[in-house]
Amino acid sequence: MAIHPTALIASDARIAADVVVGAYTVIGPGVVIAAGCRIGPHVVIEGPTTLGCDNQVFQFASIGAAPQDLKYKGEPTRLEIGDRNTFRENCTINRGTTKDQLVTRIGNDNLFMTGSHVGHDSVIGSHCVFANYATLGGHVVLGDWVHMGGFSGVHQFCKVGAHAFIANNTAVTRDVPPYVLAVGRPAEPHSVNKEGLKRRGFTAEHITHIKQAYRILYRSRLKLHEAREQLDAMAVDHPEVKPFADFLRESKRSIVR
Repeated sequence: MAIHPTALIASDARIAADVVVGAYTVIGPGVVIAAGCRIGPHVVIEGPTTLGCDNQVFQFASIGAAPQDLKYKGEPTRLEIGDRNTFRENCTINRGTTKDQLVTRIGNDNLFMTGSHVGHDSVIGSHCVFANYATLGGHVVLGDWVHMGGFSGVHQFCKVGAHAFIANNTAVTRDVPPYVLAVGRPAEPHSVNKEGLKRRGFTAEHITHIKQAYRILYRSRLKLHEAREQLDAMAVDHPEVKPFADFLRESKRSIVR
């Protein structure tokens, strides 16, 4: 363990033997940090917070602070972080509240660039990218492989499906289905995130089917229940369409249109 002598570590914090902790960092009670993590200087990690293996936290990040919620009264909520995530300078990640599942969850292999923020009770998948100052309100759910552009934001209680792309300066106020590239303030569907899908190994045939599903929803002028029926039927033969169809059926906040 390489802990700088100026770092302040709570007596009950559990830190793996090979973790590196930089100068003037503060690690509070109830924090667990697994093997391979590198915590930079001037970082604050408050508990209850768990970091999995091989995470990297850069200087001035605030991880696991109390939720920014006027109803929060100090209850023992928590933050759970998976493996191999990177938190750049000035990231702020808040714990959960009693108004949800008591926890904020972050998966694996995510990149949080400078100034990005994850609000209380949010659930983030894996392989997501938050460009500079991308922001999630409370209770937001992000699927895997979501890319959030710089200065984009997601309103509380919204969901963003897997492989979606939220363009820079976009304001998401309703749910964004999987695969969709959303643009604007408020966000509107622009197209399918085909470049992202290519990079992740989707075949040309898969992308063609996803584009067809997109056109059924956004270009056919069908009513939403009619579009859902067609997408459900399409998903039987084309599994790549199933996440799209399932998302529409489960959306509670309405989708971007």
